[in-house]
Amino acid sequence: MILGKLCMETMRLESITRIVQPIQVRGPLHFNIEGIAYDSRQVKENYLFVALRGQREDGAAYIEDALRRGAVAIVSEEDRWPRRNVAHILVEDARRALAEIACAFYDHPSQKIPLVGITGTNGKTTTSFMVREALAAEGRQPGLIGTVRYEIGSRVIPASRTTPEAPDIQFMLDQMLRVGCRSAVMEVSSHALAQRRVWGVDFDVGVFTNLTRDHLDFHGTMEDYFIAKMQLFRGLGLQHKRATAVVNLDNEWGMELIRTNGLCARLITFGEHPGADVRAEDIELDAHGTRFLVRTPWGATDAHLRLLGRFNVSNALAAIATCGALGIAPARTAAVLAGMQAVPGRLERIETGRGFNVFVDYAHTDDALAHVLDTLRELRPRRLIAVFGCGGDRDRSKRALMGAAAHARADYTILTSDNPRREKPESIIADIEQGMPTPDRHEVALDREEAIARALAMAKPGDIVLVAGKGHETVQEFASTVVPFDDREVVRRLLG
Repeated sequence: MILGKLCMETMRLESITRIVQPIQVRGPLHFNIEGIAYDSRQVKENYLFVALRGQREDGAAYIEDALRRGAVAIVSEEDRWPRRNVAHILVEDARRALAEIACAFYDHPSQKIPLVGITGTNGKTTTSFMVREALAAEGRQPGLIGTVRYEIGSRVIPASRTTPEAPDIQFMLDQMLRVGCRSAVMEVSSHALAQRRVWGVDFDVGVFTNLTRDHLDFHGTMEDYFIAKMQLFRGLGLQHKRATAVVNLDNEWGMELIRTNGLCARLITFGEHPGADVRAEDIELDAHGTRFLVRTPWGATDAHLRLLGRFNVSNALAAIATCGALGIAPARTAAVLAGMQAVPGRLERIETGRGFNVFVDYAHTDDALAHVLDTLRELRPRRLIAVFGCGGDRDRSKRALMGAAAHARADYTILTSDNPRREKPESIIADIEQGMPTPDRHEVALDREEAIARALAMAKPGDIVLVAGKGHETVQEFASTVVPFDDREVVRRLLG
């Protein structure tokens, strides 16, 4: 759990047994449940503990710990009644049960607040910030759940993951209502969809930004990755709200999504594609930003972004389409976007005072890295120097592709550690180098600060340095420790 005690009200255990459609129920059902926990360390008196099966651990191993801490009921997929004085609810899918219980425990807050869910490999964070800014300008006091942070009224909490577990989502939506939020924006990851974290969440708008190679260590294939994303859109309009699906028509997987039968939501497409409902025309890109004309079902408007890159045109179109679906005129959204600064860690410029530019970006897929490097190449630097690595214990199949993307677009690359986790940094870099056939155009510096220092030392006036992969992150993860590390602060400190 991320926000402390979850208990806001109590709920009769016997009513929970009707919500989850259990396979079997044993033990006393007279308890008032005062909280829900999926981590035994967070259990308190009169809590219900849901034992989840993880990739590395099974929550059933922590049932006894939960009971010692005061749990009066257990939900699990394992047919084991630990004690006769506690209830055991046997279910087919513990994650779905957790989501259903959490929705009911907080009285379905998503039904009471206009809610946007944004999914896709790249662009979720920037699009969510764009939509949030437009909602705020309209006086709709948006809450935010996403990769960079969670915002609940005036409370800002560093994000522990893009989309938290179901009870945390329901708690935050409930808190947003309690502090006066009149809308909410949520990034929805493929892991969250596959693990039922947003099961039962009633979205007004679902947004599909794109799908490119990533997370295949978890999903296995691009088809299964797509199927996970599809769950958001298959659920739109099936509950209490009339929902809208906003889909990128420039992405092949977006085209596949709109061809899918059985979607109940209204469809709005966006992109540069001539058939898109919300489309960009006459795009002009330069070092100062981007200008384009937007045509929409609600009228046409000119748009100007300070944000660099064609991919931000796509993000802006997604935001304009989303806000249009919520009743905000495109011209009003475009006016808000014109004043937006870079989202933290998304092509964020660091002032150097030395005649060269430094950008920090979160790009951690081959597609994202290629787009960022292409964008910076359009600024016509004397040389383009890239610093990046790949995360350990994550999708290995993209490493050589990221190496190839850098090799094809950067003049020189310094390979370094990202978040190695339990893998050897040397092994990760060896995988990246498989996509870099010319060894004299890159070097290796395993220590990330040393790698950044080398790039800054070799940069001359007119050059651009890109430090990619971690973006807004403020720590670096190793096998047995997590250390403070913020690319932006390291660059500023090295520059003096």
